[in-house]
Amino acid sequence: MKFVLSAAFAPVPALPELAVAADESGWAMITMSDHVVNPETLTTPYPYTPDGSRRWPEFTDWPDQLVMMGAYATITKRIRFTTNAFVLPMRNPFLVAKAVSTVSAISNNRVVLTCGVGWSKDEYGLLGQDFHTRGKRADEMIEIMKLLWSGEYVEYHGQYYDFPRIEMNPKPAGPVPIWIAGISDAALRRAARVGEGWLTDLQPAAEIVASIERIRALRREYGRDRLPFDVLASPSDVFDLDGYKRLEDQGITHILMQPWHLYHPGTQDPRQMIDSVKRYADDVIAKFG
Repeated sequence: MKFVLSAAFAPVPALPELAVAADESGWAMITMSDHVVNPETLTTPYPYTPDGSRRWPEFTDWPDQLVMMGAYATITKRIRFTTNAFVLPMRNPFLVAKAVSTVSAISNNRVVLTCGVGWSKDEYGLLGQDFHTRGKRADEMIEIMKLLWSGEYVEYHGQYYDFPRIEMNPKPAGPVPIWIAGISDAALRRAARVGEGWLTDLQPAAEIVASIERIRALRREYGRDRLPFDVLASPSDVFDLDGYKRLEDQGITHILMQPWHLYHPGTQDPRQMIDSVKRYADDVIAKFG
């Protein structure tokens, strides 16, 4: 089992020190969450709470994930970076591919791109992208990025994107894994069809395991069941070593954790956050070798 530090909602000035502390104490990855803007009034409810309200307060820091990964690349040596999750079809595929390949080139390929299709129609409108075609466009964007990352001349002729022979460099320092986020049937199908991994929501372990079984069945249908596949999970009801070992046996490869909720609940103090990162590494991560 590997452990991934969630830096969601942490104050941005604390992030470099958190990344270095995680790098030095044995965390496998660090991740951030994604919103460009947060409208004062939602026209589409947040889908992951019973009442549709957001999980975070107003004026929470939401740093640009790809910019932060570039910063992390210059101050860490081992830890990998991923997104939790990156709303891919809200963006331009060429700009995303360029940013990710640049981070890969300067970090010795420590990048995993975890993509979702998002829920906020408001943000899509502000960024000039069509909300209703987001799933189909995401599929094409993934194909396009993988082509561009070859560093060779490529062309593409799809329903939403069409271009003649082009090349994009620098290419990544190695293959960039794409993990798929989401708990809808469409997300599970996308993870099985094109993903090298899957990101859960914050949910009970039994629901996560059921989704893993669903993805496994779909991967068999797509002829991809023999390929490696990672699962980054946020179980809401498992916090102990024995529980994590059981989840590992059931197909979970990574646990997403914010350790300050255990040691300093509610803190926004960078010193307490860093202390929590190191303490959790000693109390839990070290016991997994």
